[in-house]
Amino acid sequence: MEKINQIKSSGIPLPIEHIDTDQIIPARFLKSTSKEGFGENLFRDWRYNNAELNTDFVLNDPKFKGSILVAGHNFGCGSSREHAAWAIHDYGFRAVVSSEFADIFKGNAMNNGLLPIEVSTDYLQALTTAIYNNPETQIEIDLQSQTIAFEGEVYNFEIDGFKKQCLLDGKVEFDYLVEMHDAIEAYENNRSF
Repeated sequence: MEKINQIKSSGIPLPIEHIDTDQIIPARFLKSTSKEGFGENLFRDWRYNNAELNTDFVLNDPKFKGSILVAGHNFGCGSSREHAAWAIHDYGFRAVVSSEFADIFKGNAMNNGLLPIEVSTDYLQALTTAIYNNPETQIEIDLQSQTIAFEGEVYNFEIDGFKKQCLLDGKVEFDYLVEMHDAIEAYENNRSF
């Protein structure tokens, strides 16, 4: 997993509330256990009308680009499919900003190198408006200081300390267990039953 410390990018606005995991990656595309290739079907039913490109959908609008998805309230609700985080990451996003995330999606995102940033409704609205007004608006995320900023507007976000360290180090939870193998083995060998 790649390390995340700072992200500086323009953002793509998707201010739709209650986007569920089936909208993020429809179930018919879940036939692989590899994380690669899911990005091409991200928001598939919104990006295409049958086989035709939906030019009205924001991901198909060339004026919006960047590695930060700025979504609506309650992002990632629905099923627990980890493929949703895979698809977003594989498409090229490194962070998703929302005023609320489904807990399972939030965990899946962090376990797969995708930073979910929860902000206030007012901050989210201001950020979304800024992007629509100027698609080149730069968003700066600093994971170490837990801040997100644009046009001088700074917001401090919360994140689980262990998950933060995993993202900063580019490691998944299992990596830490493997690194602690000798200490775990020594502990087990010294236990008395």
